[in-house]
Amino acid sequence: MWRLKIGEGGNDPYLQSTNNFLGRQTWEFDPNAGTDEERAEVEEARLNFYNNRFNVQPSSDLLWRLQFLKEKKMKQTIPQPKIEDGEEVTHEATTAAVNRSVHLFSALQSIHGHWPAENSGPMFFSAPLVMSLYITGHLNTKFSSEYRKEILRYIYCHQNEDGGWGLYIGGHSTMFCTALNYICMRLLGVGPDGGLNNACERGRKWILDRGGVTTISSWGKTWLSILGVYEWSGCQPMPPEFWLFPSYFPIHPAKMFCYCRLTYMPMSYLYGRKFVGPITPLISQLREELHIEPYNEIDWSTKRHLCAKEDLYYPHTRLQILLWDSLYIVSEPLLNCWPFNKLREKALKITMDLIHYEDESSQYITIGCVEKPLCMLACWVEDPNGIHFKKHLSRVDDYVWVGEDGIKMQSFGSQVWDASFILQALLASNLSNEIGPTLMKGHNFLKNSQVRDNPPGDFKKMFRHISKGSWTFSNRDHGWQLSDCTAESLKCCLYFSMMAPEMVGEKMEREHVYDAVNVLLSLQSKNGGFSAWEPAGGGFWWEWLNPVEFLEDIVKEHEYVECSSASIQALVLFNKLYPGHREQEIESCIRKAAKYIEDMQYPDGSWYGNWGVCFFYGTWFALSGLKAVGKNFKNCLAIRKGVDFLLKTQREDGGWGESHLSCPKKVYTPIEGKESNLVNTAQALMGLIISGQVCFTFNCLFIL
Repeated sequence: MWRLKIGEGGNDPYLQSTNNFLGRQTWEFDPNAGTDEERAEVEEARLNFYNNRFNVQPSSDLLWRLQFLKEKKMKQTIPQPKIEDGEEVTHEATTAAVNRSVHLFSALQSIHGHWPAENSGPMFFSAPLVMSLYITGHLNTKFSSEYRKEILRYIYCHQNEDGGWGLYIGGHSTMFCTALNYICMRLLGVGPDGGLNNACERGRKWILDRGGVTTISSWGKTWLSILGVYEWSGCQPMPPEFWLFPSYFPIHPAKMFCYCRLTYMPMSYLYGRKFVGPITPLISQLREELHIEPYNEIDWSTKRHLCAKEDLYYPHTRLQILLWDSLYIVSEPLLNCWPFNKLREKALKITMDLIHYEDESSQYITIGCVEKPLCMLACWVEDPNGIHFKKHLSRVDDYVWVGEDGIKMQSFGSQVWDASFILQALLASNLSNEIGPTLMKGHNFLKNSQVRDNPPGDFKKMFRHISKGSWTFSNRDHGWQLSDCTAESLKCCLYFSMMAPEMVGEKMEREHVYDAVNVLLSLQSKNGGFSAWEPAGGGFWWEWLNPVEFLEDIVKEHEYVECSSASIQALVLFNKLYPGHREQEIESCIRKAAKYIEDMQYPDGSWYGNWGVCFFYGTWFALSGLKAVGKNFKNCLAIRKGVDFLLKTQREDGGWGESHLSCPKKVYTPIEGKESNLVNTAQALMGLIISGQVCFTFNCLFIL
C-alpha cells in the first residue's frame, strides 16, 4: 500500500532543509502495509473513481485520508443532521454540522500541524518529469514499477472520451497535453496500441487526425526537441544572451513574472546548447508514430508558427512574430558561428549560474513543477555525475502525490495555504476550548514555516525580492514569498496572539510580525493593488511578448483582488494590535488597496478571481477586504452591487454554482444542470454574511 510520510529526509546526504523538513510530504510504497480490509477499501476507491471519471473529474484525495483516519482510530460519533425540503434550518442542525467538521479536521491534521492535500489538475505536469528522468537514465531507478503503474493509472483515468487529454482534468483535448501524455505512456513501457481501453491507439489517432505533433504549442515544441522527436530548428528562438543585458534594459528577463522568468531560464540554456537526449530505438519509433510526414523530410522552419486550434487561447502578436523572425533569421546563425559563439558560451555560463542560484535558494525544490524537470535536466547536461543533479533527484519526491486516480505531479505543496484557512475556520467554529491541541500544533506549524531570511547573497543582483518574514504556499524550504499566503498566515498568528498561550502556544515574536508586515508593504503597487510574488513591474506591452499560446497574462507580474483583500485584512488587524508601527504608512496602504478593489469591480457587481473559480471566489475576497476597512451594505455602493450579484445568481435549489469556464471566458458562467456547488455556495454565503445582508432565503443552507 501507499503510505504518506511526513517530515522525512534527514538521512539523505543530498537533501538540505531550513527547518528540519517541517511539513515535507512524500509517498512511499510498502508492499507489506495495510490489512486486507484496508487494501480492499483502496481498490474500491480506485474502481469507483474510474467508473465515474466522466461525471466527477477531480479525485477526493481519499488515500491519505483513509490512512490518517485509520491511524488516529477516528470514528465520527456525531450524527449527521438531515433537513428535508420545506423544513427549517435550526441552530441545532447547523451546530451539529460544524461539530462534525471540526471533529473530522482535527483527526486529519498531520503530526507537523498542517493538513496534507493534493495540489494538481493540469495534465502537462507529469510527462516532462518522466521525460527528464528517461533522458538522464534514471526513470526506472527513481520510479519503480509501482510508481509507473500509478502514473499510468492517472493518465488512463483522465483521458477524454475523444481519445485526447485536456490542458487540465475535464478540459477539452489539446495537442500539447495529448502528445505529452502519449509520449509518457510510451516511455513508461506501454506499446503503441496498448494501454487501458487502447489508450495509446486512441491518443495517437487524435494527434494524427489533426496533422501530427508539428502543430503542438511552443512549450510542447521545446520538450519534444529535447526528447528528440522534434527539431530545434522548428522552435521559436529562446536566446540565453538576454541574460547578458543590463537589468535596466527594457526587455531584460528580470522584469518578467517570476514563473515566466524561471521557465525561460533553463529553457534558454537547453535551447542555447541545442541539447537533444539520446536517440534510442523508442525515440525513433516515436518519430514515426507522431508525424504524418517522414521525419527526415519535414521542413522544420515552416512549423515554428504552427499551433493547433485546440491549443490556441492567446494568439501571438505581430510584434512578437517580428521579433522571433528577426532572431531566427539574423541572430541565431551569427551566434552559432565564430567569433560570436564566444558570446553564447558566456551567456550559457551566466544562465547556468542563475539556475544554480535558484536551485540552492529553494533547496532544489525550485519555484514549481514546470521549472523542476527543466532545471534538473540542465544540471545533468552540465555534469551528469555532479552534485547539483543528485540534489535535484532527491527532491523529486516532493512533487509526487498519490490519489485514488493514480500518481500525479503537484505544482508544489499547499501546506501553508491550506493550514492558514483551516485554522481560521476552526477558530470561527467557536469550539476552541475543545480543540486546543489541534490549534497549538497548527499555530506552531505556521510560526516555524515563516521564512526567516532573504534569498542568499546579493539577491537583488539575481533578480530576487525580499522574502524575510513571508510565508510560501507550501513550506519554508520552498523559499518563495507570496503576499496572500503571508497575509493569511499573519492573520492566523495575530488571532492566536489574542488567545491564552496555555491553549495555543506562545505568540509570534514581535520582530517576526514586523518582518511579515514589511513584506506585505513591499508588494503594493502604485494603483493600490497587491501583486503575488514580486512587485509588479514592466509595461503592459510585456504581455504582447507572451510565448505561451494556452496561457494569458504570464509575462509580467500583476495585481490581484484576492491578494489585495488578504493584505488589507492582515494589515487592519495588525494596526489594531500593534499601534504606532508604521501606522500612517499602513493606513495609507489600506486606503489605496480598498480603492483598488472598488475599481476592479465588474459592471454586474462581481469581481474576477484569479486563484479560484472564479467570480464567487473573487467576490467573497473583495467583500471581505472592503468589510475590513469599515465598509458595509449601507455605506458602500460596491458592496451593495456585490450583494446584488450574489442574490441574482442564487439557483433554484438555494445554492450557487459556477462553471470553471468563467475563468477563460471572463464572464460569469453557471454550471450545467440543476444542482449547485458546495464550495461556491459557501463562498456566496460568506460574502453575504460579511456584507451584512441577511434578507435572503435560508434554503441555501440545505446544500451545506
